[in-house]
Amino acid sequence: MCGLTGFWKWRGASRETLRGHAQDMSRQLTHRGPDDSGLWCDESVGIVLAQRRLSILDLSDAGHQPMQSACGRYVIAFNGEIYNHLDMRKRLAEEGAAPAWRGHSDTETLLACFAAWDIERTLQHSVGMFAFAVWDRQQRTLILARDRMGEKPLYYGWFGDTLLFGSELKALKAHPAFKGNVDRDALTLFLRHDCVPAPYTIYQGTFKLCPGHVLRIPIDAPKDAQPLPYWRYNDAVSKGLSEPLACSDAEATDALERQLRTSISAQMLSDVPLGAFLSGGIDSSTIVALMQASSRRPIKTFTIGFEENGYDEAIHAGEVAEYLGTEHTELYVRPADALAVIPQLPSIFCEPFGDSSQVPTFLVSQLTRREVTVALSGDGGDELFGGYNRYLAARTTWRRMLHLPRFARHAVAGALRTISPAAWDRLVAHAEPLLPKRWRVATPGEKAYKLAEALLQSNGQSFFLNVASRWKDPASMVMGAREPSTLLTDADAWPHTGNLAQWMMAMDAQSYLPDDILVKVDRAAMANSLETRVPMLDHRVVELAWRLPFHQKIRDGQGKWLLREVLYRHVPKKLVERPKMGFAIPLDSWLRGPLRDWAETLLGENRLRQEGYFDPTPIRQKWEEHLSGRRNWQYALWTVLMFQAWLEANR
Repeated sequence: MCGLTGFWKWRGASRETLRGHAQDMSRQLTHRGPDDSGLWCDESVGIVLAQRRLSILDLSDAGHQPMQSACGRYVIAFNGEIYNHLDMRKRLAEEGAAPAWRGHSDTETLLACFAAWDIERTLQHSVGMFAFAVWDRQQRTLILARDRMGEKPLYYGWFGDTLLFGSELKALKAHPAFKGNVDRDALTLFLRHDCVPAPYTIYQGTFKLCPGHVLRIPIDAPKDAQPLPYWRYNDAVSKGLSEPLACSDAEATDALERQLRTSISAQMLSDVPLGAFLSGGIDSSTIVALMQASSRRPIKTFTIGFEENGYDEAIHAGEVAEYLGTEHTELYVRPADALAVIPQLPSIFCEPFGDSSQVPTFLVSQLTRREVTVALSGDGGDELFGGYNRYLAARTTWRRMLHLPRFARHAVAGALRTISPAAWDRLVAHAEPLLPKRWRVATPGEKAYKLAEALLQSNGQSFFLNVASRWKDPASMVMGAREPSTLLTDADAWPHTGNLAQWMMAMDAQSYLPDDILVKVDRAAMANSLETRVPMLDHRVVELAWRLPFHQKIRDGQGKWLLREVLYRHVPKKLVERPKMGFAIPLDSWLRGPLRDWAETLLGENRLRQEGYFDPTPIRQKWEEHLSGRRNWQYALWTVLMFQAWLEANR
């Protein structure tokens, strides 16, 4: 894991100037690579590559970057890991194309494959998480590329005669050509999604390279270059559904466990200490169970807990860890510890980011980095195997409600709103012993109100957009803005699936997963110089998941059925069966308590009017309702607060 940056200035600049700007950009990424730094410059064409290294494989100087291919044609700055690079070396040797290896880094392997196969073919053969910038000295072309699922970030933008690129926006901002004008249209997307989805960023003229894309920028027509896909998630969906596995439940469980073991084994390759996050839920428990099954030593596992009721998963993680025999570390976080992270968030995330689980993710990464340099994560299981409650709602509630006349759905929605969310919570708490397990959910009051909103929708696609939106009409809130098109609103880009729940899963895997979940994990971990790896996002797992029949994902009102079957082979069912919990903090009470003054300052009506980004009226209304306890608007308010905090830090 590393950080990369660089720029290409078409009009002449001295070598000293080029190197000086690159060093300024590189210093902004020290947290991503504290072990080593390097810089490569060709002043004849104005290109500079810089890299910060967190040493994971080949700790020797042979892994130093930027690195040049043995043939001299390619120079690369690389961030990430290629898990099958040793297999790629074997293939080169079989073809008689292997160079005299200088070391055993995956970066050197990539360069040799570029020379033998070209870049696009190498991308097709690579299994890993990565982003890279390559200068092709022969064709005088810059190539930017990003992994299939979007685990590693890559930003770029043109500013006059200069192209800037890097792993984080803070690197681009360090170059004097950068212009940080807020994109109000992108701000509407942030209010809807809690993040700014690719290819947009919060800044005008700056973009994220989308997952599975490569951008070739030739010297003769640089600004005409457009990113092109080398792998499409929708293609994996279509192929999987057209070529389904015809197998029994037991055979499907075997196939999934076999592929997960293969992926996890490859991702456990490291020359530095390695461990795993463990929440005690289905996904992380599965990853840890299979890690431990393939290891002769106890796996190091890590979790954090909160004393507040409803927010503590540490006890469940501890039970799973004890059963598996891991070397487990847990830390109970005091409110003061979590609150101390909040002022750091604008710097950690570079652009506004509104998923409040960023705080516990940072804290568990901080804890983990004390003992290991690499941690495996269970992210991706929900999107691939149907774990989110909204998929179950699409399968049951929405499908049933569609048979009701429109007036009846409106009547049900009105009935759900006759009592407050807090009253719903109390009512369900009293009735919980009598309820079936699948009806026992966290925060039932808020879910009842979400259901009421969903019942007002006219079709499944608008139902999904509603449940995926934090603020429902963000363009009306941002002054002088129009909401841009995204995957969620562009029907031409939608996947073709067999039912609404599968469609939602495919949409989440291409939006919520890369734009929110993976951004959160990458920035929170890298702020602590910790590499994270996500075995379920090995594209071979993804492609297998889409070949599995839907009834092996969601069955009997329960998601992740097949993943559970794999886990039950290693962990007793009673240890992991409970209502799904998010990785959350008690934000609702904190906003009424220790964060109240901070929030009031950022949400002041006069301040909002003077800054000129938001219409204060809906924000103040939600803030007052939240303070009174009539509604819990914690997440909608947090989204606005994160923009306000980011704006204050980046004036």
